[in-house]
Amino acid sequence: MKVVIVGGVAGGATAAARIRRLNEQAEIVVFERSGYVSYANCGLPYYIGDVIADPDALTLQTPGSFLQRFRVQMKVRHQVTAIHPDRKTVSVTDLATGRVFEERYDKLLLSPGAKPTRPSFLVADHPQVFTLRTVEDTFRIKQYVTERQPRSAVLVGGGFIGVELAENLRELGMDVTIVQKSSQLMTPFDPDMASFIHAEMRRHGVKLALGRTVTGFVENNDGMDVLLEGEKPLYADMVILAIGVTPDTALAREAGLALGIRGAIVVNERMETSIPDIYAVGDAVQVKHFVTGEDALIALAGPANKQGRIAADNICGGDSQYHGSQGSSILKIFDLTAASTGIGETAARRAGITVEKVILSPMSHAGYYPGGKLMTMKVLFEKETFRLLGAQIIGYDGVDKRIDVLATAIRAGMKATALAELDLAYAPPYSSAKDPVNMAGFMIDNIARGVVKQWYVEDAADLPRDGSVTLLDTRTPGEYAYGHIAGFVNIPVDELRQRLNELDSRKPVYVICQSGLRSYIATRILTGNGFDAYNFAGGFRFYDAVMNDRRLAEVALPCGMNG
Repeated sequence: MKVVIVGGVAGGATAAARIRRLNEQAEIVVFERSGYVSYANCGLPYYIGDVIADPDALTLQTPGSFLQRFRVQMKVRHQVTAIHPDRKTVSVTDLATGRVFEERYDKLLLSPGAKPTRPSFLVADHPQVFTLRTVEDTFRIKQYVTERQPRSAVLVGGGFIGVELAENLRELGMDVTIVQKSSQLMTPFDPDMASFIHAEMRRHGVKLALGRTVTGFVENNDGMDVLLEGEKPLYADMVILAIGVTPDTALAREAGLALGIRGAIVVNERMETSIPDIYAVGDAVQVKHFVTGEDALIALAGPANKQGRIAADNICGGDSQYHGSQGSSILKIFDLTAASTGIGETAARRAGITVEKVILSPMSHAGYYPGGKLMTMKVLFEKETFRLLGAQIIGYDGVDKRIDVLATAIRAGMKATALAELDLAYAPPYSSAKDPVNMAGFMIDNIARGVVKQWYVEDAADLPRDGSVTLLDTRTPGEYAYGHIAGFVNIPVDELRQRLNELDSRKPVYVICQSGLRSYIATRILTGNGFDAYNFAGGFRFYDAVMNDRRLAEVALPCGMNG
């Protein structure tokens, strides 16, 4: 059996190694158009920022090491230009010599990945405008930064690459601005949770031009003017496009393979395409979202590697299946860690799911043990069934542990209430006896049992201030004086029982505190005394972060920023 693989990164390299482990006699040839195979895409921004100093560390394997260990022919700088399913061959160009030839296959695996999306107005290349996809792109940016010593950069796009590059360029001392067409960075997060990401970026001096549209670039001396719709241009010494990726599927289209969302390759659970003996994996394929069951594009390394393994199993006569992606991801943002899994509130509503949520601010480990830090968790579930839908966590220590527990719970089909029952490891330096995941489960269980009713940040502006409801802040007087929502009266939770006579039991009571815990206790006191009480999801800390982000987003860009 002869297997030809197009693309030697992530899914393609994984498949090649797996095929060899399953079949010692197979002939395996991998064509990779760049000069590198099996490299760590996610590490590229950190080489630019000098966090990773050795360029060789970016490549996990080389053509030589692959050949020695796996007897796989890794042919770099070879571009497959056409697929001929009728005669089971591919046309290949050796980019080093220009030689063109055909390679026969019994099984063909496509792992071409995705390419950076280029705006329609960018009709010509500019020496100061970059994209980041390959190791060569990384070296090109690094060389420009080293030789030209740019003082400013505009990043067009606020996804993973944009945010990671912003941090790394800022750490090099550059003036950095992110221009993002939508009103938030990192769209896997809901806008309220993205507020914490925005605050961290601003705290470290990254300027955010959110809700702005780039319309073009004009060379200006040694730099570029970035043209914005309806606003003055931004000047930068360099521009990096990070507006997303598009499945790189020209080969598949020309070969007649069925295509789906944004031209992605349609595959079944076995990673088989619409043409027999042709498989596809990675960022170029359309998958099912594990939570919604809808077709989706999820360009992440984890799914690509799993798909490569599954395709390899099936190429070798097995019957492995891919059951969908849920988009689990994690990101370093200066001192913060931001992670998500499943779907968010925005995506759930778009999918027609009736979604409910809990928001909490637990410590990363036991409060009495030194060094604990707050995290903000948002856990989402289906209102009627309590099916666990997704989670977003932003904090410092322990974020990765909790998101992985929640990702596993989603994959296992657990109900959100069952989070309360998870038996998780505890020692003071690592967690609390009531782990944050357990705490989320306790809160959801209270909702399921009717013990607590909630109100949310989106309700705050519409709460009546005409005296028909009671608005109650249960923090200390000092906390209340430092900042509170207009119209809320202050009765500290520890004084509430003695001051119930100040409240009208005929009126609904909307309660808030700093994190949601004291206000929850207050709602139980009120409910036990005949009041109809509602607890604020997230606390004033959460409310203040969201409101402050909204205020800053409305501030106009200062004239000459980056100039």
